Amino acid sequence: MLLYKQKKNQPVKGNRLLISVTVLGSAGPIRFVVNEDELVAAVIDTAMKSYAREGRLPILGSDLNNFMLYCPIAGTEALSPWETIGSVGVRNFMLCRKPQTEKSIDSEKSPPLSRKGSGSWKAWFNKSLNLKISTH
Repeated sequence: MLLYKQKKNQPVKGNRLLISVTVLGSAGPIRFVVNEDELVAAVIDTAMKSYAREGRLPILGSDLNNFMLYCPIAGTEALSPWETIGSVGVRNFMLCRKPQTEKSIDSEKSPPLSRKGSGSWKAWFNKSLNLKISTH
């Protein structure tokens, strides 16, 4: 087995993290290694490229400005694209499309996509937290 040796004159640039990004509607998470100093926008770009390379469905497209990265553990607010990924302190994320406004929906020429159910993952998550579990 060939081992990678780091060059002595190359400084180590921060810690590396193994993160999991779950794309809403996809079967499972994408896992890859990033530097903790990388911006959220770069992580979204890497996740979308990995998703497309693996041939996963549904097809996302290539415009990273149409997506937001959430951290379900830290809260329901989307992460800022200019924030560093290591500043959040977690390693599990969720990638979702940005909600479209009525103007952008009307201006598109493509037919509307039908989907089973309605709402977002945040609504489902909040609803599942509100379910009361009865004890015996």
